[in-house]
Amino acid sequence: MPYPRMPSLDQLRRDAKSLKKAFETGDAHARARVASYAARPGTADLKHADFLHVIARENGFESWPKLSWAAETIGLDRAARQQRLKVALFHGQMWQVEQLLSETPDLASDQFGLACALYDSDTVLRWLADDPACATRDFSPRRPMLHLAFSRYHKVRPDLTASMIVIAEALVANGANVNDTMPTAPDNDHPLSALYGAIGHADNMVLGRWLLEHGANPNDGESLYHATELGHHEGLKMLLDFGADPTGTNALLRAMDFHDHAAVRMLLDHGAQADEFDGSPVGGEAPWVVPALHQAARRGSDRRMVDMLLDAGADPARVYQGAGVYGYARVFGNRALAQALEDRGQTPPLSREETLMARAADGQDSPGEFIDPHRLPDAYRNIIHEILHLPGRLEQVKRLVALGLECDRPDAQGLTPVQMAGWEGPPEVMGYFLSLRPDLGHVNGYGGTLLSTIMHGSENCPDRDARDHIACLRMALENGAAMPRRAAECAGRADVAEFLTDWARAYPGQVV
Repeated sequence: MPYPRMPSLDQLRRDAKSLKKAFETGDAHARARVASYAARPGTADLKHADFLHVIARENGFESWPKLSWAAETIGLDRAARQQRLKVALFHGQMWQVEQLLSETPDLASDQFGLACALYDSDTVLRWLADDPACATRDFSPRRPMLHLAFSRYHKVRPDLTASMIVIAEALVANGANVNDTMPTAPDNDHPLSALYGAIGHADNMVLGRWLLEHGANPNDGESLYHATELGHHEGLKMLLDFGADPTGTNALLRAMDFHDHAAVRMLLDHGAQADEFDGSPVGGEAPWVVPALHQAARRGSDRRMVDMLLDAGADPARVYQGAGVYGYARVFGNRALAQALEDRGQTPPLSREETLMARAADGQDSPGEFIDPHRLPDAYRNIIHEILHLPGRLEQVKRLVALGLECDRPDAQGLTPVQMAGWEGPPEVMGYFLSLRPDLGHVNGYGGTLLSTIMHGSENCPDRDARDHIACLRMALENGAAMPRRAAECAGRADVAEFLTDWARAYPGQVV
């Protein structure tokens, strides 16, 4: 499937005018596109430049000026392909890397950052010999050390490991910083380090160890947390051996998401606190930090995990956002935790709302009974989001909806239940939420629509191999979700790209 050529600058300008006109008439798809990419979200008096910015972002550029500059200096089509290559290397979309390079073999020849990401040591050393300052120059959207660290090219070219290290050494010898960082996104300046790129993002243990041995800070606020997501313990052990402190990282809670007893044990042994709030085991409660036993309740932890936490000092009397541990365990249907607390005599009475939701978890209907969701403690407002992906919970979700809990309420990240179901990928759950007629045009806090959220889940959901994201995409499209013109090109999986390409050919009117 060859990549389509980029439209001309004149066509892109016309696209911006068309978007502005559709936006001003209240078109839902246009408003969703603007909400995803507008430089000034929430601004009522958007100018033509704002719509040019949206068009540029949709085509892989950070801004319209950068798109225009690339068109004038490189050629728009080549620049766009180079941008796509950067994205594919970053996200590990190797089918796209291979296709782009097969169609344009010299695509990376004039891009120092891409040469680093492709472990092309000959090109990198030649550039550095001519201009040592390249090692620290910003090659949009990041500097060379970060292009190297965030690249997932090692997944398909392990034979280039030695070249990768040669590049790392050459960059540092010419002034690059092993603790270099970049912002999370153009509109989010939260720093992401090279170490996080290597370990937490790219799962590149060789480069991660090299960075640590050359002074990278293991306490960068991201690496330890994301090392729990890799499906192995090499990165986690490496970081802890180099002095990573679990305090304030939420790594313990993240390891519990995967029922990883070994990782939890490692973190507890290195100082992780079972009841931690905003970096302090005693301090004031931060709304995004969950006590360990509440986390165990909502994640369905087994008795072994529960006992580990209790032995580590987790407090059965802790209250989180208005919910005690026992009530939370019953409402979420975690009988292992509830039984452990019953064995210890920690069984405070349930409220009426907790009793009804506990009945739903236990498989019992409550005909004629209803809950006002606005009267629920905050801890329970998003229970549907928390359980919809868990095996065998769909009937519990249906009972909660029957009781009156909100079925289209965005969570703290702006994700609605149907978007969560799409990201997770179980078609039967997705179908249920679609049957409730949710807002298909909703844009979440990440700038994602339903379709892009499903696509992201197809690449990043930990259980993606056991799920069916293509079926979820089909269901979303059958229910009227719009398809962006370049959706197939941006897909990280070849089968997803093929499906979207076929759909766009069959239903051209749905492409926006």
